[in-house]
Amino acid sequence: MKLSLISKDGVSYLLPFILITMCFALWGFANDITNPMVKAFSKIFRMSVTDGALVQVAFYGGYFAMAFPAAMFIRKYSYKAGVLMGLGLYAIGALSFFPAKLTGDYHPFLLAYFIMTCGLSFLETSCNSYILSMGTEETATRRLNLAQAFNPIGSLMGMYVAMNFIQNKLNPMDTAERAQLGQAEFEAIRDSDLSVLIAPYLTVGIVILMMFVVIMVARMPKNADQSHSIDFISTLKRIFSRKRYRYGVIAQFFYVGAQIMCWTFIIQYGTRLFMAQGMEEIDAEVLSQKYNIIAMVIFCISRFICTFILRYFNPGALLATLSVAATILTTGVIFIDGIYGLYCLVGVSACMSLMFPTIYGIALKGMGDDAKFGAAGLIMVILGGSILPPLQASIIDCKTLFGMPAVNVSFLIPLLCFIVIISYGYAVRHEK
Repeated sequence: MKLSLISKDGVSYLLPFILITMCFALWGFANDITNPMVKAFSKIFRMSVTDGALVQVAFYGGYFAMAFPAAMFIRKYSYKAGVLMGLGLYAIGALSFFPAKLTGDYHPFLLAYFIMTCGLSFLETSCNSYILSMGTEETATRRLNLAQAFNPIGSLMGMYVAMNFIQNKLNPMDTAERAQLGQAEFEAIRDSDLSVLIAPYLTVGIVILMMFVVIMVARMPKNADQSHSIDFISTLKRIFSRKRYRYGVIAQFFYVGAQIMCWTFIIQYGTRLFMAQGMEEIDAEVLSQKYNIIAMVIFCISRFICTFILRYFNPGALLATLSVAATILTTGVIFIDGIYGLYCLVGVSACMSLMFPTIYGIALKGMGDDAKFGAAGLIMVILGGSILPPLQASIIDCKTLFGMPAVNVSFLIPLLCFIVIISYGYAVRHEK
């Protein structure tokens, strides 16, 4: 790592960069242990895919609800205070899985997810912009891509834990068999499965509390905390008057929606495919999750490669190029009914790796202290991960559409998302 990438005016930000980058991995863990829970909760509580997708509504709804309050909190206090608030809420939400389990009901888990992601909203609003400030503006997009490269490492850990410590340990009884259970048998299996499900969340809650203490006692830079005045309406008018930012918010909404759909419904896509080949449902789910992990490994490797390539290529042009590739692969997901369709879905992750931090960096370029509120807008539209997956889930619940498996047809929604991102990358391709 070149120190010039994380220094400014002769001051090195190596230690703060490392600590904040660790937070990227921590919220990556939360995101990707949660995606497979749509299927897990659907099975545990005998619900439809659409009802299970409420996990994503609660999860990403927290991002939407807390983004601008987080920005005002950070503006009034500091980036460090924002990070600590985020870690605190994250820990409370994760530890709330224990009382949620005691109720035996689905909805308290949704509340726990919401609290947890209110914390993640604080973290992402703080950390992304904090990383941008730890060096020169010329290297900001590369620096954020480097920090974001550690996000999928946390995601891989989350997916690994989901597969080996939740999915593999749930009762092997499939959805159809559970539907035939009497109430007493259903409740016994439900409670046993919930005990399995909550254990990783309680563990990560304790880890987050430890991280809270480390950052609380560490010396962190205050170079980006010069202004503490809050003029909310004027600032909003100012930042949304920037075309690059305004369209960046729209592109980010559709990107996050596409990412969550591709990583959530790969489970349904693979499960249908492998069950059609004669595999048991639980085995098909676990194998599908292995493909999801492969997709995340590819995403992680591609993030590092793209960070290097950005030294030589225009961010907007590279964004548009990878979006075109994602569109082609998603078309394959829809129309290739077999293992090669699943390969296409795995390949989409290589194209997505660049998108979030690059849209973020381009949209906030030149904003100065307004970046705190600009960041909130870009984090708020993570709501795309709450709104779009239930739409795709409702298509999947149709089972068959136009003579095709509905799960294949459902990927028309991510396809449209990538088309929006192509247009943004093309529009900003001359940005340095």
